[in-house]
Amino acid sequence: MKPLTLYTNPQSRGRIIRWLLEELNVAYEVKVLQYGPEMKSAEFLALNPMGKVPVITHGDVVVTEAAAICAYLADQFADKQLAPAPNSPKRANYYRWLFFAAGPLEMATTAKAYNWRLDADNAAAAGCGLYQDTLNALETALTNGPYICGEQFTAADVYVGSHIEWGMMFDTLEKRPAFTEYVQRLQAREAAIKANQLDDALLPDPAKA
Repeated sequence: MKPLTLYTNPQSRGRIIRWLLEELNVAYEVKVLQYGPEMKSAEFLALNPMGKVPVITHGDVVVTEAAAICAYLADQFADKQLAPAPNSPKRANYYRWLFFAAGPLEMATTAKAYNWRLDADNAAAAGCGLYQDTLNALETALTNGPYICGEQFTAADVYVGSHIEWGMMFDTLEKRPAFTEYVQRLQAREAAIKANQLDDALLPDPAKA
């Protein structure tokens, strides 16, 4: 088996990949990087020129960007069934909402967080369009079953669910019943609980701050 390493920080999107790795139940190593010089070191920039986590190495392969890592790992460990089969019609929804969260949803919630202007004058040029349109579209992803691909839990749920949870936590996403029920369902999963415990244990101790 090729060695698998996750470069992360417990206060980053690396938590998405930690959760996915726990769902896959495969062996992996964790390297925690601190924000600042450590993430901008020449050694790490050789892996990710953006100087950001998460990053994985899988043998000689390097993958950055959380959505891409999710898609890659689900395919590499296809026996774990965290993605619909390539010839399944459900693969379309899997791709659709995985990359919707990476694009329009990420943009819309960031705009909300920083009070960027999105209105009728510029929405047509913005990938996310109007904020409410983005949320309404996201809600449709949850209408056909407990998960994005119906009855099958997939890597897309890990990615989309993480964004919804954080959006509601930081008030960049409305707490709609469909969103809260979905997140509650996901966070009750054994792998999600374990991943949160592992990352929470790495958080700075406020008493020592």
